[in-house]
Amino acid sequence: MRAPWPAQPPPGPFRAGFWRSPLRGPWLTTVLGTVLLGGVTVVAITGFVSHAAYEPGLGHNAIIPAGRDLPLTFTWPASPRWLYALNQGLHVNVGLITIPFLLAKLWSVIPRLFAWPPVRSPAQGIERLGIALLVGSALFQFATGVVNMQNWYPFHFNFVVAHYYGAVVFVAALALHVVIKLPVMRRAWREQQGLAPLRQSLADTVPEPPDPDGLVAAAPAAPTITRRGLLGLAGAGSAALLVSNVGESVGGPLRATALLAPRRATQPGPNGFPVNKTARAARVTPAMTGPGWRLTLQGRDGTRTLSRDELLALDLHHASLPIACVEGWSTTQHWEGVPLRALADMVGSREAGALTVQSLQPRGVLRRATLDGGQFRHPDALLALRVNGADLSPDHGHPARIIVPALPGVHNTKWVAALEFA
Repeated sequence: MRAPWPAQPPPGPFRAGFWRSPLRGPWLTTVLGTVLLGGVTVVAITGFVSHAAYEPGLGHNAIIPAGRDLPLTFTWPASPRWLYALNQGLHVNVGLITIPFLLAKLWSVIPRLFAWPPVRSPAQGIERLGIALLVGSALFQFATGVVNMQNWYPFHFNFVVAHYYGAVVFVAALALHVVIKLPVMRRAWREQQGLAPLRQSLADTVPEPPDPDGLVAAAPAAPTITRRGLLGLAGAGSAALLVSNVGESVGGPLRATALLAPRRATQPGPNGFPVNKTARAARVTPAMTGPGWRLTLQGRDGTRTLSRDELLALDLHHASLPIACVEGWSTTQHWEGVPLRALADMVGSREAGALTVQSLQPRGVLRRATLDGGQFRHPDALLALRVNGADLSPDHGHPARIIVPALPGVHNTKWVAALEFA
């Protein structure tokens, strides 16, 4: 029977002598993989936690239809107020600093991607399929995550849904890969005496012993950098990415260093803090938010409407609360407004199980959000009318917006039109 692959490999990267770096080998790949595994574990956990907060199994928040999603929904708490900001800060910034190590890991194993013949047996074919899923899903997750941070969507699919299911594929492929490669990793640590290669000088940097996977170069060139230097280069790239972005999560003076953060204040003064979507982008016009605006309350006792002046005449509550968005940025401001539980009392619905918030925004996923009872009954959960001592600007939700502690920014609906207590 004729072999499915020619015995002679094609020229170029399929030839054994093409890859000549003396640094590649099981030990280097193991070290890079260990660092990467720690980072992606944090990213995966915080990502699924974010999904649970962003997509609770309530009403119109469920972009992915109920019954078709994995059971990762639960009641997201409204305290501590910094909870979602911390989660997303970790998710985005740890994800960023992992990228240089991901690229270094791919560089360390690139000879395996050009192995010849591509498949020697059915078992190896399954392993290579798993690697293809792992590499493909990793590149997809990191690439779409970065463009989402920049609020730029060159693709024509729903980012939240695709990123979530991409994460499911990535975690499954990663778990399979770790199980398969764990014996290789243990052997590499043992044979190279742990971190001993990091102490080698350039003159002492020699190739690792030949390995069955073909990572070690068949005809290695002279080293131009130590393994310690390569890891340091990846670490320096991680540090640069962290410095360029962490300010948008931490805030304060560091916000000025967040060169990768695309969001800037749309105006100076009390309303001078970032926004994701302006009133113009949301197609919310002055005619919709002018003197004729009324808030509609619906509850057990019927329907009631209130003007903005009537809302301002009520007992207002003050609270310093963050807006924390799924893209990783957060900002804490001083809000003033009517407690949502007080508005629930007006229509006899303090004990309602959920609150549906309707926005003036003509269309889009942000038109409606659902809060559960524990969220809208929190003492600091407000229908905000003012921020930092001034009326809300149009871009920040004038005439009224929702602000609830610890919730993703997407649920802090702007340009509120109606509140329905179910």
